[in-house]
Order: sequence, then C-alpha cells, then structure tokens
Amino acid sequence: MPRTITISVGQISAQAELNDSFCADAVYQALPITGRVNTWGQEIYFDTPVDCPLAKDGRIDMDVGELGYWPAGNAVCLFFGPTPASTEDGRPRAASRVNPIGRVIGDATVFRGARDGESIVLSAGA
Repeated sequence: MPRTITISVGQISAQAELNDSFCADAVYQALPITGRVNTWGQEIYFDTPVDCPLAKDGRIDMDVGELGYWPAGNAVCLFFGPTPASTEDGRPRAASRVNPIGRVIGDATVFRGARDGESIVLSAGA
C-alpha cells in the first residue's frame, strides 16, 4: 500500500508517495526526518539516519519527480531537473546509483526555489 509523505523546504511543500521497497520502508519508519538542503544541479539531497544497502534495482538515470536513496551518502535525493551528470537528453542523473523509493505527486519543479543550507523536513501523511 502506498504511503504519502510531505516534503517541506521553507515555504515550499509537496506530497510524495513512497513505493513498497525495503529502503522506502526504512525511510518511512525514520520519519520525521529533518536535514539541510544540498543542491547538485536540479537535485536536492540531504543526510538521513537511514542506512540501506544498494538495491538490485538501483540506478543512475532518474525521472523528474523521483525520490531516491543514495547509499554512498546515507541521503535522500529529490530529482526535479538536470544534474551536472545529465547527458544531452536532460534527464536527471545521479552521481552514482540510488535506490528508487518514490515520487513527488504533482510538480516537482517547485523545489527549484530551495537553497543550500535550508532546512528540509520529511513527515508522514498529507
């Protein structure tokens, strides 16, 4: 059963749905999670207390609006546009493989307004 979370950065807020993966379960169990925004192109990532290994479906190429868990940094990633690793197709591309854990419901590009160092909060429910 999908679980809805809220992602908040300053005045920006969006709902997201987590998938049924082991790693998404671990993130959900750790909520609420508060971190500091790091941007890498049009990606936000932030440290979490979650520690998951790389999953078999871990990948580098992502879609706009996808959420991933980056095992190399124990971080959640939110992709909303091209990153420095993107190719000419402009799709978001992670620095290294991430576990897909969900996706933003609606327009993920609202996070273009997020700035490095801002507080980010993942919380359960709508």
